[in-house]
Amino acid sequence: MVDYDPKSIEPKWQVRWEKDKLYLAEDKSTKKKFYCLDFFPYPSGDGLHVGHFKGYTATDVISRYLRMKGYNVLHPMGWDAFGLPAENYAIKTGIHPKISTRNNITKIRQQMKRAGFSYNWAREFSTTDPDYYKWTQWIFLQMFKRGLAYQAEAPINWCPSCKTGLANEEVVNNRCERCGHFVGKKKLRQWVLKITAYADRLLSDLDDLDWPEAIKTMQRNWIGRSEGAEIEFKVANSDLKIKVFTTRPDTLFGATFIVLAPEHELVEKITTREKQKEVQKYIEVALAKSDIQRTESKDKSGVFTGAYTINPINNNKIPIWVADYVLWGYGTGAIMAVPAHDVRDYEFAKRNNLPIIEVISGGDVKREAFIGEGKLVNSGQFDGLDSRLAIQKITKYLTKYYFGKKAISYKLRDWLFSRQRYWGEPIPIVHCQKCGPQPVDEKNLPLLLPEVKSYKPTGTGESPLAVIPDFVNTKCPKCGGPGKRETNTMPQWAGSCWYYLRFADPKNGKEPIGKEKEKYWLPVDWYVGGAEHAVLHLLYARFWHKFLFDLGVVSTKEPFQKLRNVGIVLGEGGIKMSKSRGNVISPDEIIDKYGADTLRMYELFMGPFDQMIAWDPASVDGVWRFLGRVWRLSCEIAKKDSQGTDGRFVPLVHRLTKKVEEDIENMRFNTAIAAMMEFVNEVAKEKEKLSPQVLKHFILLLAPFAPHLSEELWQKLGGKYSVTTQPWPKYDPKSLVEEEVVVVVQVNGKLRDKIQVLVGESEAKIRELALTSDRVQKHIEGKKIKNVIVVPNRLVNIVTN
Repeated sequence: MVDYDPKSIEPKWQVRWEKDKLYLAEDKSTKKKFYCLDFFPYPSGDGLHVGHFKGYTATDVISRYLRMKGYNVLHPMGWDAFGLPAENYAIKTGIHPKISTRNNITKIRQQMKRAGFSYNWAREFSTTDPDYYKWTQWIFLQMFKRGLAYQAEAPINWCPSCKTGLANEEVVNNRCERCGHFVGKKKLRQWVLKITAYADRLLSDLDDLDWPEAIKTMQRNWIGRSEGAEIEFKVANSDLKIKVFTTRPDTLFGATFIVLAPEHELVEKITTREKQKEVQKYIEVALAKSDIQRTESKDKSGVFTGAYTINPINNNKIPIWVADYVLWGYGTGAIMAVPAHDVRDYEFAKRNNLPIIEVISGGDVKREAFIGEGKLVNSGQFDGLDSRLAIQKITKYLTKYYFGKKAISYKLRDWLFSRQRYWGEPIPIVHCQKCGPQPVDEKNLPLLLPEVKSYKPTGTGESPLAVIPDFVNTKCPKCGGPGKRETNTMPQWAGSCWYYLRFADPKNGKEPIGKEKEKYWLPVDWYVGGAEHAVLHLLYARFWHKFLFDLGVVSTKEPFQKLRNVGIVLGEGGIKMSKSRGNVISPDEIIDKYGADTLRMYELFMGPFDQMIAWDPASVDGVWRFLGRVWRLSCEIAKKDSQGTDGRFVPLVHRLTKKVEEDIENMRFNTAIAAMMEFVNEVAKEKEKLSPQVLKHFILLLAPFAPHLSEELWQKLGGKYSVTTQPWPKYDPKSLVEEEVVVVVQVNGKLRDKIQVLVGESEAKIRELALTSDRVQKHIEGKKIKNVIVVPNRLVNIVTN
């Protein structure tokens, strides 16, 4: 018998499958469609590691299974190749990003093909392809024309390492989401997308999605919808007004001062001459701090501006302070401070000897802030009202006298869209002194990214494109006069906002996606990737999709109907994989040693799909031995003359079919593989009774997981090419009837218990039930077990010393 040799089996079938184009999806089919998609991968220079392959293997199993179930499956792959990861790698290596990205894509594509992933490679594209980013630019222009893309000058998140501005979503714990460097603030004029215009729809439509609840909660929290009142405080001796949003207008009588964020536009206007130096010095120190330092610091510092405002509810004159615990990016950048009923305001008031006035009964404001609800006190005509009724009454009062109105506020900020980098989609805008910013004529798209010798960031707030006269200098599309092109580029997220649409119609030169193909393929039925993109990619893609829905480009409200997250794969010993630790495991290493099918099986066998799990070399070896056992068993059955009697194997394989089917559909891949292992162990004990027909049935179940081995064995057993195009085996419901029998349990030949087991139950399970019986435990406790003899459906005899 020839030993199991993946190196001779796997490349042969990979070439054959690709030649025969087995995985092409049909845009018109009588079959039911299924769109299965992986998160867009970055073409990293180091290639993919085994952690990435966990998700890709899962979607491949799902896609292969559903093809066998008769679906027209679209399972594409492409590349999210613009942006900081690719550019930083190019800077590190000194290789132009255009070249390094192309090389990296070639490397990763080869890794994926070696694993036998059944991608529809005919639909492959990269976000850097001009034919693709033409439509990314087109979508931006539609936003610009409808007022959803605008310019604003404000303090932005600035990464001194990446030398570019970052959206709030790209800052994690005050560090750059890409490089990990601390993020500061810088004032720049930037392009911004008005994602807040879609806040309510982004929030409400989450309810209809089959997504993990944790991901939906993260998006809800990020959007952060709050109902309350917007109140206007008039600056004393001025026509200026300070707008404040509060969810607790019932505490308005207790507002004893106003606090502005250091970045607030009114700070400079209202600060008195005597306080200007002190305030400016404070602002410089405050802006050097991270947002976390500002909000979590116990030292609630601040500075008085010298100005006052009027509390509209009681006409009290109250001071205006600047304090760094108020952030410009949240609410209006100003708060009404009610120290008796807000912890931060209480600490600030105590530090600065500011008044603390109780207006909600129920606490002891001499000792601490009372943040709960209760009856109003010290609140004029509203005294005695409970908080909820008071909120309504006070809001109505403010509206009547034009001091405020009912309002909704969001934590979500508009999306900072400019990047001061080279490797990205050029923003198709021309700046004209006469006409202002003007869109590039759509017939002139794509606006190509020019070739440059130096693509390193300038760090000045300008992109490397700004020093290319031939690119910058142009004509105004409106008046024909001199104009200058926008030199910032789009963020990496732009291309990945709509890529799932292009896979359905990748060659369309007239529109992003044709209506017929969009209606057939959308939405994505099953989307799989890491939970780390819960806020970034998923929120941005949903925003763009809703905008395209409003344009009539798409017909569905949401892009991804079903989402599942893949758990992180740690290195051996539960340590995070990293190059510095030297514990990164390449899939190539595993394929070279064990073959692709072992890699695929272990990726899904190591533990629950959505949970973090550590790589275990010993378990990889165990999967390899299992596949070797399947090989040897199949080879023996294939060449024997007898057809076998099967016996209890028929109901076993039908039960296994139901189990594997349910487990794939619920992404319980590890238990499906465990059940297959147990099945092989059982039939191997009585292989002389096993027929090729039952074994072929089993091979079909194995095929989505280990397609190369299954294809080879399918041929050996006389199956028709290809195993991947065979129908998924149906199970006989009659075989699923689980009849029970009584099994006698003896210890050293003496009856100690009787247990009920299913007919055909595995010896391993019967042994486990017998050894864990309470009655049996009394007779084997403290003794060494020499042997456990199992007679299926009849007897267990435990032999001890």
